[in-house]
Amino acid sequence: MRSATYCLLVSLLFIGACTDSSSFRSDQPIRPIKEYERLIVGRLDANYIGDQACLAKCHKHDQIYQDFQHSVHGEQVESQTGLPLVNCESCHGPGSLAVEHAEEKGRCEFETLLPLKELPPQAQTLICLKCHSTATVPTLHNWNGSVHAANDVSCFDCHSLHQGPQQKVSRHEMADLCFKCHQEIESQFNQFSHHPVPEHKMACADCHDPHGTANDKNLRGITVKETCTRCHMEYQGPFVYEHADVTENCTNCHTPHGSPNNPLLETSQPFLCLQCHAGHLDSHHLSLVNSQFKGAFFTRCTDCHSSIHGTDVPSSKGQGSFIGR
Repeated sequence: MRSATYCLLVSLLFIGACTDSSSFRSDQPIRPIKEYERLIVGRLDANYIGDQACLAKCHKHDQIYQDFQHSVHGEQVESQTGLPLVNCESCHGPGSLAVEHAEEKGRCEFETLLPLKELPPQAQTLICLKCHSTATVPTLHNWNGSVHAANDVSCFDCHSLHQGPQQKVSRHEMADLCFKCHQEIESQFNQFSHHPVPEHKMACADCHDPHGTANDKNLRGITVKETCTRCHMEYQGPFVYEHADVTENCTNCHTPHGSPNNPLLETSQPFLCLQCHAGHLDSHHLSLVNSQFKGAFFTRCTDCHSSIHGTDVPSSKGQGSFIGR
């Protein structure tokens, strides 16, 4: 009786903890763009004064400014006026109030600038999209409908404008950046057979566009096969005798990131092939079973069918058998 009462009490406490709304992630639906635009306007009583006027009052960010000047943003100058197209106030908002009393207080009043780190991701991204939504940057046309934008990822999560000329993550560092969110993909790359992303011979952006595409999984190619055959051109075809599954989708047989089966196979041979070609278990193919190993298969289908992705060579019956010659 005492144990039953104890179990009931524990259950009630557990239910109470689960129903506590503070333990769940709060729902924050995406607001209209106009609301985010208001967040990045800045102080209406402040004026734009330019980088040099800011640095004349405060030299704390001299090195940051020098690094920015050597970046792809800082080196862009308008041909007619000679003024920079992008400066500090392009992102941080008007800075007159920040330096108005800088000499008296001995510091800049950064509170009057845009609180970039406190803005929601959608507002942070709008700061960049003010310039990067033009026709000159077609890669960002799909951003607002991308899976990253829908999951509260902002430009600041991947790009840093204060780290010198390299304002986007390098190919050597890209995998570590992506794995911070895509941890399940990182585990796949730790498998025995994998694409050479951990070895930095490939990068995630070779197959996926992080800014979004109209294709599934943000693929750069329209289809999976088109993406794969950018490197594996020998399997592109067209072939006279095509393997239907391979023509449709490479991932019917292969896992793109990593697998315990070489080469990136979903299942080891011959069991992978027998999932579709179960009719091959006739008296002829049963001879491939080694009775010494109590029915264990000791051969692979590709030992004979070496042109498994397609062939132009007919078999003796005039049909493609995918046997390389």
